[in-house]
Amino acid sequence: MNDTIAAISTALGIGAISIIRTSGKEAIEIVNKIFKGKDLTKVDSHTIHYGFIIDKDEIIDEVLVSVMKAPKTFTVEDVVEINCHGGIATTNKVLELLLRNGCRMAEPGEFTKRAFLNGRINLMEAESVMDLINGKTDKARKLAINGLRGLTSNLISNLRKEILELIASIEVNIDYPEYKDIEEKTLEDVKTSMDSIQEKLTKIVKDSENGKLIKEGIKTVILGKPNVGKSSILNRLLDEEKAIVTDIEGTTRDIVEGQININGILLDIIDTAGIRKTKDIIEQKGVEKSLELIDQANLIIMVLNNNEKLTLEDKELLEKTKNKKRILVVNKQDLETKIDLDKELEQESIKIDTIHQEGILPLINKIKELFNMEELENSDLNYISNARQISLLKQALEIIPSIYQGLKDHLPIDMIEIDIKEIYNLLGEVNGESYSDEIIDQLFSQFCLGK
Repeated sequence: MNDTIAAISTALGIGAISIIRTSGKEAIEIVNKIFKGKDLTKVDSHTIHYGFIIDKDEIIDEVLVSVMKAPKTFTVEDVVEINCHGGIATTNKVLELLLRNGCRMAEPGEFTKRAFLNGRINLMEAESVMDLINGKTDKARKLAINGLRGLTSNLISNLRKEILELIASIEVNIDYPEYKDIEEKTLEDVKTSMDSIQEKLTKIVKDSENGKLIKEGIKTVILGKPNVGKSSILNRLLDEEKAIVTDIEGTTRDIVEGQININGILLDIIDTAGIRKTKDIIEQKGVEKSLELIDQANLIIMVLNNNEKLTLEDKELLEKTKNKKRILVVNKQDLETKIDLDKELEQESIKIDTIHQEGILPLINKIKELFNMEELENSDLNYISNARQISLLKQALEIIPSIYQGLKDHLPIDMIEIDIKEIYNLLGEVNGESYSDEIIDQLFSQFCLGK
């Protein structure tokens, strides 16, 4: 933390501009050594200066240099950013000069790590930086922005304050055990407080499913036996001829993938090989891969043919997917109805055709309904979506039943307090108020270089 780091902050390649960022107590002095223009050690903070990057007497590039002095910077350290012409050779040469003159190459995510360690942002806000970079939809962007602004971490901070007040009241009871009325009131307060904490924590965990949906999208698998129209459904959803469509069974021998944005939620759609018994080795491999995808999918679109009765393969697939989140699609409504669904499956199914683009609309509407997309459209998108954070929240939630059991069994209040403090510490790990160095190093190593 005492050295000065440098890294390229823009994608390396041909472009109009590249940005090389430095941060640390010697950032201004080091850049000033290779800059021909104003003396950067004497300029005001948050100013931009025109000049040249030089290597002894050689001009390397014409640049604009931004100088930002501590503590009002992203890392809370002196930060200098060099805006040079985009290009691999030029950008690398500027970085090389910085490293030769005293900078150290930044590790992945080290600028954001310094912002966290210097108290500029908390851990949830730091993770939101990477979510903002990786976001593929406008909803994912809004979700990350709310995290970056601290709106999401406030949910956890407020809950920790509530738990801390409870711990304080328990400590009073431990300090003054001779007062029985305090003990009884403390037990009542613990029960009341835990009811409130459990309700809020349960809601945060429940809402986190929406956050994961927005951030990660829906892994969607189109499943069915050959020639039921799976590839046609994929093409209609994507509104392009992504998959080959013929009347010959087994045309799709491997998975075909595409993406569609529905109400700001990304669907990663996979069209699978038709499920049937076959002696064709290549087709067999495709069928095996299709079956493996059932367990990995967030949504199964199970396709049946309106023009024929249920086959053994249909029935086997219906059984395999019955406990999965699925949409039962009866395709080819333009043909004579011969399918023989029982009453329960009939009620579950939707009817479509792929002759016209509008024929796919019932499926799109069903997807919206199944994942409450209309509700998400009008929500504030203040959700937790990070897998690490959600795991910690669930661990905290799992502790609460033992607290209730302890109250029921009239355990000493200091024993019950141990579980309450564990919940407090777990929530501290969520937003980084308590952490280990190993976790921090591992987390920021996943960031891109220069961020």
